[in-house]
Amino acid sequence: MAEPKITQDPLYQLLRDGKMEEFNHRIAQGEKVDLTSCDFRHLNLQGLIASGLDFSNSYFRQADLRGIDFSQAISLRGASIHGAKISGVYFPTPLTAEEITLSLQHGTRMRYRD
Repeated sequence: MAEPKITQDPLYQLLRDGKMEEFNHRIAQGEKVDLTSCDFRHLNLQGLIASGLDFSNSYFRQADLRGIDFSQAISLRGASIHGAKISGVYFPTPLTAEEITLSLQHGTRMRYRD
């Protein structure tokens, strides 16, 4: 597994800077961003609208994900949420509670149920 990346993509940088409203607005306007394999460690992502976004293989160690609805995200396959704040998070149905717990407590990469 490759190291999580910090890209220079302007939309990804908005997330790193905590500018959720601007990010959400630009995505709603049709701008595209590649968030696969990205580094979200220690970021506060509260308020992120995740619908239609692909977070495959991304790294959310100790990120604040509280209240995010990932149910309509393209994928969290291979993502890790070790130590993240996940109160109120709505995960995609193919992720079992066991997968989420293993990732939260041990940093395992989440696998989707077939």
